[in-house]
Amino acid sequence: MIKVGLTGGIGSGKTTVAKLFEAKGVPVFIADQEAKHLLNTAKEVREKVLKLFGEKAYKNDFLDNKYIASLVFDNQALLEKLNAIVHPAVRERFEAWLKTQNSSYIIYEAAILFETGAYKNFDYNLLVSAPEEIRIDRVVKRDKSSRAAVQSRMKNQWSDAEKRKLSDFIIDNINLSETQKNVEELHQLFLKIASVC
Repeated sequence: MIKVGLTGGIGSGKTTVAKLFEAKGVPVFIADQEAKHLLNTAKEVREKVLKLFGEKAYKNDFLDNKYIASLVFDNQALLEKLNAIVHPAVRERFEAWLKTQNSSYIIYEAAILFETGAYKNFDYNLLVSAPEEIRIDRVVKRDKSSRAAVQSRMKNQWSDAEKRKLSDFIIDNINLSETQKNVEELHQLFLKIASVC
């Protein structure tokens, strides 16, 4: 089974691309979704988060995302501590999920695949890219965020130029029909590679 890492900066459309693969019957593991689930449900993860951020970390028994974001987005050391809690738990969940899959290839979608070094665990890495202005506009509309808030979040991710150097494949996600065509081409390629492995 081929393991494909899928990543892209905020607003690049990596989730859209992941859904296009999923529509073709490809198993997709969405790391950010799993992280949110673990932060709210895994006892050990919750205890570590409470120890790091205090009682305000959870509101009505759910992680207070706005509060956590206000603390970590301008504090790299605190963000790294949070990631050190969440990423091993997500990796463990992924390994368990992987054992249940029976497919030619799988997709692992994560926002900071390169930043964490996790890209080394995959056979191929696919970058979803888009010009910065388009990405900012998408996130402002999607999250009802300010430009400044989006740019602050972008600062915690590598630039596309850095990610391109480590990517095996790149989809420039500007036009949806072009992106769909690129996904179909990659799908056929991954199936072909898997058939000879």
